[in-house]
Amino acid sequence: MAIYGYARASTLDQDVAIQEDALRRGGCDVVRSEKISGTSRTGRSELAMLLQFLRAGDTLMVTRVDRLARSIKDLQDIVHELRVKGVALRATEQPIDTATSAGKAFLDMLGVFAEFETNLRRERQMEGIARAKAKGVYKGRKPTIDSAEIRRLRTEENLGATAIAQRLGIGRASVYRVLADTDRL
Repeated sequence: MAIYGYARASTLDQDVAIQEDALRRGGCDVVRSEKISGTSRTGRSELAMLLQFLRAGDTLMVTRVDRLARSIKDLQDIVHELRVKGVALRATEQPIDTATSAGKAFLDMLGVFAEFETNLRRERQMEGIARAKAKGVYKGRKPTIDSAEIRRLRTEENLGATAIAQRLGIGRASVYRVLADTDRL
């Protein structure tokens, strides 16, 4: 019966040290951490490893529920996996303990608010981009593929798509897309 901690930050410039310290003070024997978005479980190798490793009677501890998941579906899926295994979930900064009915109810409420916050942030970002586009300020990201160079390599050096892709360090599909657009002109 061990207590395992999970710490997560969304971006590389954020620090997980405060979470790790809080989890150790909370009694965690082992703390795993990663820097990746919580909006999906994809790519979250430390969380996946913990979920595989946990055994009946263990506890998974986080500082806040939004460190575990940013969508209610992911949160419910994780909690379900833990419940099936006989693993409790606790949070150091919130009254969450899935070993109690009140803790389970509070967890569900916080999950809804975490997803709501993510959706609001996404809406604000899209509104900001729309305003910037209307002002002519937002141009999008710079193209990573030099279409002119692809066409030059094709016509002047008579290279095929594979050779062009290798020379430019891009995918062959990207070369085909540029060449198809050129053929339509």
